[in-house]
Amino acid sequence: MKTIKGPAVFLAQFVGEEAPFNSLEGMCKWAAELGYKGIQIPTWETALIDVKKASESKDYCDEIKGKVAAYGLEITELASHLQGQLVAVHPAYDSMFDTFAPVEYHNNPQKRTQWAVSQLKYAAKASRNLGLDVHGTFSGSFLWHTSHPWPQRPSGLVEMGFKELANRWLPILDVFEDQGVDLCYEIHPGEDLHDGVTFERFLEATNNHKRVNILYDPSHFVLQQLDYLEYIDHYHDFIKMFHVKDAEFNPTGKKGTFGGYQDWVDRAGRYRHPGDGQVDFKTIFSKLTQYNCEVWAVMEWECCIKSPEQGAREGSEFIENHIIEATEKKFDDFASGNIDQAKLKKILGF
Repeated sequence: MKTIKGPAVFLAQFVGEEAPFNSLEGMCKWAAELGYKGIQIPTWETALIDVKKASESKDYCDEIKGKVAAYGLEITELASHLQGQLVAVHPAYDSMFDTFAPVEYHNNPQKRTQWAVSQLKYAAKASRNLGLDVHGTFSGSFLWHTSHPWPQRPSGLVEMGFKELANRWLPILDVFEDQGVDLCYEIHPGEDLHDGVTFERFLEATNNHKRVNILYDPSHFVLQQLDYLEYIDHYHDFIKMFHVKDAEFNPTGKKGTFGGYQDWVDRAGRYRHPGDGQVDFKTIFSKLTQYNCEVWAVMEWECCIKSPEQGAREGSEFIENHIIEATEKKFDDFASGNIDQAKLKKILGF
């Protein structure tokens, strides 16, 4: 069994215009002082990394690694969730998702998609230059608006949607294959890959591409009322990344899964800081350890109640307290004896 690495923190929700959150060095110092051992870097934050330059220059990547190591930290993974989202966008969401791309690509979905695809390819090469074997992203979506269909979906719609989704991603996946990097899709509501069934659909549509893997975040399954523990039993071979984020689901006579268009704090299903929600992290860490999942435990702050400052302070200790030092012994080894073929046969009555 493998011991989970950590604690680490996803920097995306903490980046800001004020120090220490406006530079890589500042955020490294901040994270290290809070007890983190790793950082997950969002590639859309140009104050932290120039992903194109990182894809082209090993020297630049060595410089970044040196800055991070100077604070006793490691880069756990790069992440490209915003760019991945733009690989597949239904036209109904065009204006809202334009904000994820540079202004020169606004109101031009084709150019925006091309930019997003190039960003993912840069990310594959940048990951390799940084010595990273995994990368996190979103799948994007053509079909999410049909998840609760009315009128009913026409026959063949889902198959066509996943075929096109695979067509968009296959050239990207091939670059990740060339670089020897696994691409981990965060299984997430709003994405076409949002549960086990949709992950399997995508895997099949990509001809079981070996670089298709999973970023596991149990909070998204609580909101869907999906068994997040059994999910690990089904898909542990694909789980290469892990976000430690909590959630709770408290339906009432007025609101349930869909939330009534309310703000996060008022929804039945809402994200919480690790330990403040309903996720059984003790069992999750046990299962991931049992299944030899070589992952970093990366805290992601998205709590609708607790401040990011408190979340960051508490997150490191929470993860540290849940990491299991995998045993190399069996508890009953003290009672074992030497292997004796004759004795074995006698025990079995042969």
